Amino acid sequence: MTDLPPATDGGFARWLAQRAGDLLLKLREEMGYSDPAALRKAGDRLSHELLVAQLERWRPADAVLSEEGADSATRLSADRVWIVDPLDGTREFGEEGRADWAVHVALWGRTSARITEYAGDGTPQPERAVGWGRLLAGAVALPAQHCVLGTDAPPPFPPMPGVQGEPIRLAASRTRPPALLAALAERLPIELVPMGSAGAKIAAVIDGAVDAYVHAGGQYEWDSAAPVAVAVATGLHASRIDGTTLEYNQPDPRLPDLVVCRKALAPQLLAAISASVAS
Repeated sequence: MTDLPPATDGGFARWLAQRAGDLLLKLREEMGYSDPAALRKAGDRLSHELLVAQLERWRPADAVLSEEGADSATRLSADRVWIVDPLDGTREFGEEGRADWAVHVALWGRTSARITEYAGDGTPQPERAVGWGRLLAGAVALPAQHCVLGTDAPPPFPPMPGVQGEPIRLAASRTRPPALLAALAERLPIELVPMGSAGAKIAAVIDGAVDAYVHAGGQYEWDSAAPVAVAVATGLHASRIDGTTLEYNQPDPRLPDLVVCRKALAPQLLAAISASVAS
């Protein structure tokens, strides 16, 4: 793999996620699994350091929001912010044989302008950024699956289920599925498919291994930004569980719930979720 990254943001996101994934695979091989806690700690730290170093080198003007880094209010006035999760699915990374962990690299960008306001005496105030932002690019590396999904070359739309009337396959946490799924099962025929990281779950929706991912147990922006960017580029639906837009680069990075599914399934799924929450 070349040391010179692609010029485009989508290509750069893929290149960066691939590099971090390769580092994590090598770390697994070198450290083994005799001390899972040490392996997980090293994975989080080294992947974070690689991502930040490469962003500082190749995108020095951009801000960064990383799960493993200190948050800074300066990102709120930045026009471009990289939202990264150096190791999504840390628990699975420390377990031999598990492949459901990921590296997330996403780029959020402001779509409007910066303005200068004036005090009552006509004194200009510091520039203020205004307008909406959106995800511009993203990549999800699934290193143990030898796969990188990215917005630079979106995957094909997932195949439709083979048999009508079969249960809706929902990706769910293998250790702590949200209580909402039990309530949802009372309204829809669903089959829970346990797996690890959020990136792996959304990737499973993208490739058609499951029909949807519904989460309501608490997450942060770095948990979903990159996989949501890829899912939307693929043509899938992605929103909060109440159907509202997923907003990124917010003052509070908590983004506690989301739904990712085929657009045709979204109305039925969102209606059932609304009824479950209201009951």
